[in-house]
Amino acid sequence: MAPTSCSLCRDAKAILKRPKTGQQICKDCFFFVFETEVHHTITEAELFKSGDRVAIGASGGKGKTTAVIWPDMLIVLMADSTVLAYVMKTLNDRYNYGLELFLLSIDEGITGYRDDSLETVKRNQQQYDMPLKILSYDELYGWTMDAIVEQIGKKNNCTFCGVFRRQALDRGANSLNVDHIVTGHNADDIAETVLMNIMRGDIARLGRCTLICTQGEDTIKRSKPFKYAYEKEIVMYAYFKKLDYFSTECIYSPDAYRGHARTFLKDLEAARPSAIIDIIHSGEAFEVKEEIKAAQKAQQTCKRCGYMSSNDLCKACTLLEGLERGMASSVITDRARKKMDAMGPTPENLRTIPLFRSTPTITVEMPSQS
Repeated sequence: MAPTSCSLCRDAKAILKRPKTGQQICKDCFFFVFETEVHHTITEAELFKSGDRVAIGASGGKGKTTAVIWPDMLIVLMADSTVLAYVMKTLNDRYNYGLELFLLSIDEGITGYRDDSLETVKRNQQQYDMPLKILSYDELYGWTMDAIVEQIGKKNNCTFCGVFRRQALDRGANSLNVDHIVTGHNADDIAETVLMNIMRGDIARLGRCTLICTQGEDTIKRSKPFKYAYEKEIVMYAYFKKLDYFSTECIYSPDAYRGHARTFLKDLEAARPSAIIDIIHSGEAFEVKEEIKAAQKAQQTCKRCGYMSSNDLCKACTLLEGLERGMASSVITDRARKKMDAMGPTPENLRTIPLFRSTPTITVEMPSQS
């Protein structure tokens, strides 16, 4: 059987089949269309302006994903943040965005996972010639994820990690004095979130989970340049570009609720590849009624750490206090604050999070000139 020609250039041999479109194309055409689609996502949403200082959320990888590479290769990688850093640098140079790019990585304190993936991030710093800052849960909260899981077990540990990580990213970006955080969330991630919010009946989050760019009154703007990029294509890009990525799944994530949505989504994608984008467009079409918006709590600042919150204490401070008091397993619900209030005044020796706008100045590691 004669080799198939690339359906785009009609010249080179096709070596892969795009999961997103089904086209059989060559490597060079795939690189071009992938990068061009991300560029169009950025420009159509007007994510940046010249002179912006942009922090790239860098983990060295992401949750496990599988991709079938045409014709018969099966690859399992984690590549979202590595590909994001590479593509942001490539597009910034190619289209003269005028951005100043930084790598910002959060060390959750997971032995055998994050400590290894941070070595990848450090190599990426050298490869992409970007300043790097690593900020840890231990220095911000006095707890690592290993210590948290030791106290609460693996059930609900992703709640702690998600809340702490979001605030750590904002604090790191604030200390770097950047205008913007970009993350490697892709089309699969967003479609999973739509499904999760539907299954939970979380109307408030459903109304905003498909936004490509978000910003609170007291937080850094953050966006998702990979909003319409399929996870499998990100994996294929990393593989064929021979990028330096980390490839081990978080040891605490297999029991996460998101896994159920991911399994369901993969089944839908197998039957209908467009299901991922269709779900995103469905989420975009949802409209939250004005009376529901009015019922949502107004944003304020946490009385303890100054971070944005819809209550007197932000979620991170509530979770941290639960850990410090030895009742972390009961602070997941909205009744947590009442339970802790009933225990009496906050102990004077309780560890607290630094004030948001007073986070100590962060030393940024610059790429070596050697």
